[in-house]
Amino acid sequence: MPKKQASKKIAPSLIARAKKIRVLLMDVDGVLTDGHIWLLSRRDGTASEIKGFSAYDGAGLKLARAAGLRTGVITGRESTAMEQRARECEIEFVYQHRATKLGALEEILRITGADSGEVAYVGDDLPDIPVLQRVGLAVAVSNAVPEVKRAAHFVTSRAGGDGAIREVIELIVKAQGKWAVASRDAMA
Repeated sequence: MPKKQASKKIAPSLIARAKKIRVLLMDVDGVLTDGHIWLLSRRDGTASEIKGFSAYDGAGLKLARAAGLRTGVITGRESTAMEQRARECEIEFVYQHRATKLGALEEILRITGADSGEVAYVGDDLPDIPVLQRVGLAVAVSNAVPEVKRAAHFVTSRAGGDGAIREVIELIVKAQGKWAVASRDAMA
């Protein structure tokens, strides 16, 4: 029989940050996906992009909506697969082809009326650092580069594309005392 893992103790300072969050933003490749970009060659010389998304993250995004969190992605690439996943998961803000992500963050702050302390951002690579340095809850997925982990307030135990977003959503929703209601409403 496997040993039961001890649950990770959450620091009071992290809970305090999570309590304030109204908007959850994230990168795509390496965060909502495992970072692989599959290209399917076609006979006409073109290629179709294939991405894999976690069902756990999809369920987590449903929990986020049930808890009243607004969600969005800011990514440097452009992908119709991401557009489809955003529709399926009802992700409100979709900013693609943004090599520099701060402009998208500023626009989302204006639209939502949130201040930067009320935003969580989940990233994995160097282009995410300026946003991580600006938000109230900076999160790195476990497979993030070391520089991103150093910029984060929290590093997930799960990797990008393997439920890391769900982990972040549970942290926020539980810190806000909305878990019982949100988990019930998400099942409806």
